Amino acid sequence: MASKRRSQRRAKPGSRSTGRYFHIAVRPAREFVRFRMQDVGKRGGVQRLAGQRTNGSWDTQKWLIEKTDAHIENDQLVADTAEARKVLASLSATPVHVAGDRFEAKPRRNIPEAEKPTPAMRRAQMKNIKKAQAAVRRRKGVRLRKTVTVK
Repeated sequence: MASKRRSQRRAKPGSRSTGRYFHIAVRPAREFVRFRMQDVGKRGGVQRLAGQRTNGSWDTQKWLIEKTDAHIENDQLVADTAEARKVLASLSATPVHVAGDRFEAKPRRNIPEAEKPTPAMRRAQMKNIKKAQAAVRRRKGVRLRKTVTVK
């Protein structure tokens, strides 16, 4: 009787190789209490399953890569599109094949607070500051043009 019940249980997503996506788990689902899907780039293609922790912070639980964007070669996931290559490059380790369409990988490495801000963070900050300054200059330029009257 118990064996019959087991066979009728719901299969885990991606375990039977019949779906549209390869599942790359980055963190265990038990760390999260709520989940949300996000399309990355074009609709379909690559999707991110974000999870919310009990403290309210959000993080990536797993990536879903459409089978048209990647393929399996010698138990390795090989990207066929730029979007899929970008996701696979963002992982700190190559995805390991678990079963069916499921893979496991490690997230990006944790950067200690002592090493922050990193050069990439500094570049992003400078880019954002310059963008804000340009917006202020544009706004001031619009105001100046309105106040000038020609007789």
